[in-house]
Amino acid sequence: MKTLKTLFALVAIFSLTAFTPISNGGGGYDIGDIATDFELQNIDGKMVSLADFKEAKGFIVIFTCNTCPYAVAYEDRIEALNKKYADQGYPVVAIMPNNTQVKPKDDLKFMMKRAQEKGFTFPYLIDKGQKIYPQYGATKTPHVYVLEKTDKGNVVQYIGAIDDNYKDANKVKEKYVEDAVDALMIGKEIRTTKTRAIGCSIKV
Repeated sequence: MKTLKTLFALVAIFSLTAFTPISNGGGGYDIGDIATDFELQNIDGKMVSLADFKEAKGFIVIFTCNTCPYAVAYEDRIEALNKKYADQGYPVVAIMPNNTQVKPKDDLKFMMKRAQEKGFTFPYLIDKGQKIYPQYGATKTPHVYVLEKTDKGNVVQYIGAIDDNYKDANKVKEKYVEDAVDALMIGKEIRTTKTRAIGCSIKV
């Protein structure tokens, strides 16, 4: 009888697990959450926060780095996002989240070098102490969070990948970030609010 009760209990647990929606992993932001501001060092040595962008309507926050092949593959597309949307009120704010003791070529001097080589026009901040990326729940480089500035704060409206083809920009069919920002700018509902970020794991 005791064995039968145990069996029923296991079946009940399995059923709950099988039909429970996938969560955010117990940490980080979900769609509709308010993202708290931060103050991080930029490659020019200045401290930068979202509050500095007085005229912004929102932000394209991207966790990225110098060394991940996925992040490198997306560099030109990240720059293109900033050139397209910064003047329309949605600037890119890039954050390097890796532990630089594990990945020395992701430290600030290499960030500066890479930004100069690529001609980045967006802030490229370093998450010293790795305190910000866990707040967001970022796990990959690149990992994107589109925020909309409201009276309540910076509301998370999209989480995930930049698009559906990291290998070849010319073969992209779904531009998730562009679609999200375009929808926000005209007050429409975002069709796809969450996708799986494809990239290297953040090094701790």
